[in-house]
Amino acid sequence: MNTLPDRRLNAYRPDLAEEALRGRLEAPRYTAGTPATVSAAVAALRPRPDAGAGIDTELLYGERLRVLDRADGWAWVKADFDGYVGYLPDDALREAGPDATHVVAVPRTFAYGGADLKTPAAFALSLGSRLNIVGEAETRGTRYLKLDGGEFVVAAHCAPADRAIGDDYVSIAVRLLETPYLWGGRSGFGIDCSGLVQLAMMVTGRRAPRDTDMQASGLGTPIDRGDLRRGDLVFWKGHVAIMEDEETVLHANGNTMNVAREGVAAAIERIGWLYQQPTCYRRP
Repeated sequence: MNTLPDRRLNAYRPDLAEEALRGRLEAPRYTAGTPATVSAAVAALRPRPDAGAGIDTELLYGERLRVLDRADGWAWVKADFDGYVGYLPDDALREAGPDATHVVAVPRTFAYGGADLKTPAAFALSLGSRLNIVGEAETRGTRYLKLDGGEFVVAAHCAPADRAIGDDYVSIAVRLLETPYLWGGRSGFGIDCSGLVQLAMMVTGRRAPRDTDMQASGLGTPIDRGDLRRGDLVFWKGHVAIMEDEETVLHANGNTMNVAREGVAAAIERIGWLYQQPTCYRRP
């Protein structure tokens, strides 16, 4: 029985496939794609070119990807960071430039039209957004960094892109407490359970797959419930929570509709009514 590759991580359609699938999957033509960068604050990645389609995940400002095809205002792309495939609006992209020099290191911030907090904000930026800084300025004691597009961000809200924001991804997840829950969300404006894991790990220099099933099968090593400690992960079918300590989890969840703190025993009991018991525990 032939099984098609996971469409989330492998780009193929009846008319086109990514070059990496040559020899594994038959297609009329193949493409290696062209590099591009996300120019929107947050770009929703969808399974088909339809604004009414559900969101699979999101890409952040400055993230790099490969454009496999463009048509009717949509771009079919594959993200560099986690290999996720999908469609986003063509106007959410720009040509790939130099590698980012900085990354947004706070849950949310603004890009201003000038180097002054009284200047109208041009757009908002999420934790993890990647920036190419070309200059700096100081106004009334506050230092600003100048983006390659001409906007300015508060320097204290950024960190060098070649340096992880600490080594404790749980502390990043804590900073995202009360962020609204958003199915497919992966930003400081709205996030889902596996997006919280991936984003918190990403800014601390670690890689994690995007979706819960991917994380449950390939992130870290299995452990027993009795061994749970800070940083471990608890998985249910379709859900994941981060251990803050031996008794408490952090998770983006549909019960509180935000990133919340909850006792692990209480979470297991509550979630069990709908999704049964945890499927596994893992140490990333």
